Amino acid sequence: MKKTFSSIVNILLGLAVVGFIGYKISIQPKFDNGEKVPSFSTTLINGESFSLDEMNGRYVLLDFWGSWCGPCRQQSPDLVKLHQKFYGKKFKDASGFNIVSVAIETNEKRWKKAIQSDNRDWPHHIVQLDRFDGPIATQYGVKEIPTKYLLGTDGAVLMVNPSFKELDAFFDEKK
Repeated sequence: MKKTFSSIVNILLGLAVVGFIGYKISIQPKFDNGEKVPSFSTTLINGESFSLDEMNGRYVLLDFWGSWCGPCRQQSPDLVKLHQKFYGKKFKDASGFNIVSVAIETNEKRWKKAIQSDNRDWPHHIVQLDRFDGPIATQYGVKEIPTKYLLGTDGAVLMVNPSFKELDAFFDEKK
């Protein structure tokens, strides 16, 4: 009896490990370094039309986040510092740096309040009110937030989910 119980526990543990690994693989970002991401067109928080193609020639940090996401909100101060430090700067090989934030949401009021309370003062804010089923989240295969892509001047991925330390070092080197 003891041997049977032990075997069942081992099988269950094995299934749990396989399930966890499968889950982690399923939520991996869709694009890898060097891949060119597709463009999208949408409306910004201020009502203006926007196309990702407008950012060609600049570095872009594409930031998928949510007002309801604890880790996303914890990253806001670092994101704000990054924006303050590098927005409006010229680089050796780029005409500037922009953050484009895509919120995965269900509540527009909460999204706008989070932007204001976290001092996310860049102009490129987009909301997807059907959460992960929104067209941009679907196009980019976003299944977990925060997800970040640093895009080069040609729209190709330079880094996937970089740390703020990595981003800071990258931009300091490019000045």
